[in-house]
Amino acid sequence: MGHSEMSLAVAGLDEATIRERTKRLATGDWSDFPAGERLAFQFACKMTKEPWSITKADTQRLIDTYGKHRAIDLIWYSGWCNYMTRVADAFQLPLEKENVFMPATPDKK
Repeated sequence: MGHSEMSLAVAGLDEATIRERTKRLATGDWSDFPAGERLAFQFACKMTKEPWSITKADTQRLIDTYGKHRAIDLIWYSGWCNYMTRVADAFQLPLEKENVFMPATPDKK
């Protein structure tokens, strides 16, 4: 279970919605998401793949869209997620099999 899925569960999304949303996010075609979300996804993707290419204009677009404090949150969280992924990869830590934030379901026999 990836941390994106866990974060979506914490935000209150149900399991089916989480599966559908993460599948859509993974395609890289975010055209059906609101403009602000597309901007945040594009920034996070750029930070992940080419962090050295982040420009003042990139951060200014976040500020213009989200305000200074929320833009800082987006930049910080994107950086933190990249950091944690690299640490987990370096230690070859497996992803959790279950989302600890989803309600327990009875075993099906």
